[in-house]
Amino acid sequence: MLVFAAVNCVYAFELGASDSEKIVLWQNAHWVALALIPGPWLLFSLSYSRGNYREFLKRWSFAIVVAFLVPPAIALVGWDLTTLSIHQDDNHHWLMRLGTPGVVLNILMLLSVLIVLMNLERTYRAAVGTMRWRIKFMVLGLGVIFAAQAYTSSQIMLFRAVDLWWPSVNAGAVILGGLLIVRSLLREGNFETDVFPSHSVLHNSITVVVAGVYLLIVGALARLITFFGGNASFTVKAVVILVGLVLLTLVLLSDRVRMRTRRFVSRHFQRPFYDYRTVWRQFTQATARRVERRELCVEIVKFISEIFQALSVTVWLIEEGQGQLGLVASTSLTEERARELELDAAETAQIMAVLSAQTDPIDLDASAEKWAVTLRRLQPDDFHKGGNRVCVPLNAGGELLGVMMLGDRVSGELFSLQDLDLLKSIGDQIAANLLNIKFSQRLSQAKQLEAFQAMSAFFVHDLKNTASTLSLMLQNLPVHFNDPQFREDALRGVGKTVTHINDLIKRLSMLREELSIRPVEADFNAAVTEALKCLDTTPTIELEKQLRPLPKVRIDPAQFQNVVVNLALNARDAVNSRGKIRVETAQQNGWVILTVTDSGCGMNPEFMQRSLFRPFQTTKKQGIGIGMFQCKMIVEAHHGKIEVQSELNKGTTFRILLPALVKN
Repeated sequence: MLVFAAVNCVYAFELGASDSEKIVLWQNAHWVALALIPGPWLLFSLSYSRGNYREFLKRWSFAIVVAFLVPPAIALVGWDLTTLSIHQDDNHHWLMRLGTPGVVLNILMLLSVLIVLMNLERTYRAAVGTMRWRIKFMVLGLGVIFAAQAYTSSQIMLFRAVDLWWPSVNAGAVILGGLLIVRSLLREGNFETDVFPSHSVLHNSITVVVAGVYLLIVGALARLITFFGGNASFTVKAVVILVGLVLLTLVLLSDRVRMRTRRFVSRHFQRPFYDYRTVWRQFTQATARRVERRELCVEIVKFISEIFQALSVTVWLIEEGQGQLGLVASTSLTEERARELELDAAETAQIMAVLSAQTDPIDLDASAEKWAVTLRRLQPDDFHKGGNRVCVPLNAGGELLGVMMLGDRVSGELFSLQDLDLLKSIGDQIAANLLNIKFSQRLSQAKQLEAFQAMSAFFVHDLKNTASTLSLMLQNLPVHFNDPQFREDALRGVGKTVTHINDLIKRLSMLREELSIRPVEADFNAAVTEALKCLDTTPTIELEKQLRPLPKVRIDPAQFQNVVVNLALNARDAVNSRGKIRVETAQQNGWVILTVTDSGCGMNPEFMQRSLFRPFQTTKKQGIGIGMFQCKMIVEAHHGKIEVQSELNKGTTFRILLPALVKN
């Protein structure tokens, strides 16, 4: 604000100048003062009311340095070239033509003004409820100031000249904007306005839309006026257009105007106050991907605040195992303030006993009962005319999960029957979502424990056998150490044990590694033939191969061969090194098919249905149940399918289906 004061002081001297030389001198000084605006105001727009301002300052550090250094450097270097000529028009307006440094500086000014406005808008739109109420007049005041700056910069760009009276618009805007800023500073409420805007690019920016529309209209108007011979009142018309767009922007940002507009449409066009399909679609979109309790509640308070125009929306949930109400999300309360408001165990138990039997929203201010008075403490009345406070019990499955509190409604309007009905429906859905999250977390924990127990069982079994072997070896070592044959057997045993442990670790590591597929065009039969070499060391097994001519396929040869090797080794184990294995390939309905059939022990239907493709589930004594799980992952990553048929004591057939390449 001191920079703006300096700019206007220099402008005052410029207006009081008596001749053209002094006007040019003060005009150049005016440009130097204007060049000081971008730096501090860009810094302010990135930090004002932002709880994560350090992240933005770090990300914008280069732009901040440029804003502080480049405009003043251009103004000082181009001091004698900022205005090339000066003349007075027929209306006794001094017009000063700009040189290239002045035009460049003006463009930088316009860009910096738009960036500041966009940053302030991003902060405002990221705020909800009470946070938005606290910063509204500050943002509006600065919006007026910088909108005027954008107007004068656009006029200079349009005419490539400076009218001595144009900066008076900026001076008036500083006075008006300053009054709005003072109104913001004197407004009720504290200054804890920590807003957390997104780092993503702000789409649908009102700043960009208004600036674009204004420049388009003014540019078209200037062309028309030039075509028809000029118009002395063009500047006044441009000001009127700017003021109209600014007022439209203020209306669009007003929660009260938007609420009254919705009520007018509902009342006079004979439609319900809420478009329930739209509300439910928005609610579903806001909450569908929230799988954590806190994330869900943060989205809910934002959604409820926008739909019901309630500045203070808070969700308190019962902490499992503690029986206490804890703050999860709020548009008005900070965590420190919430800790001051927390209820003791007796008060919480009393409230839970009452609300467990309630299904409808409750008007807390209409009740004088002790539990209602206690519950009102959790929703401080920030406004004296904020209307009634409403409590929505979150009951699901016969269990009270928490409460949602609404208050400080725009214009202090009471909640109508339509409001309460919609709140009940939304509250029921919120409670159902919270219950689903609760059960999902329990199920996830149970599955993790089950997987850990299964993995532990395999580890304990294998390590126990390994430890027994090594223990026996250590017991005999002092007695037979001098026996060369014993030492040879001992070394062989240690090597076998190490190999076994490494193999176990390798197979378990496959579960936590991300599956990476690099498909190439390959010969399916060649990949199968290469993989079947693993059976060459078992001459007692009768291997029958029937590999028919096939089209090319897109596979990762190494990963696909792992599948074939796993199926072949499973078949070998099933026939116990004495039996028959049949491997054949075929083509059918756009699929390339690999079939592996064995005459082994087979599997029972229950194991096939519940356990076959799950990790740590196996019928083999020495297996750990990872192979088939890995096979299924690899086949599905190739957009294929795996099928199985098996019968106890008769054998098993696996079928791998992969899509064939289509010839153009």
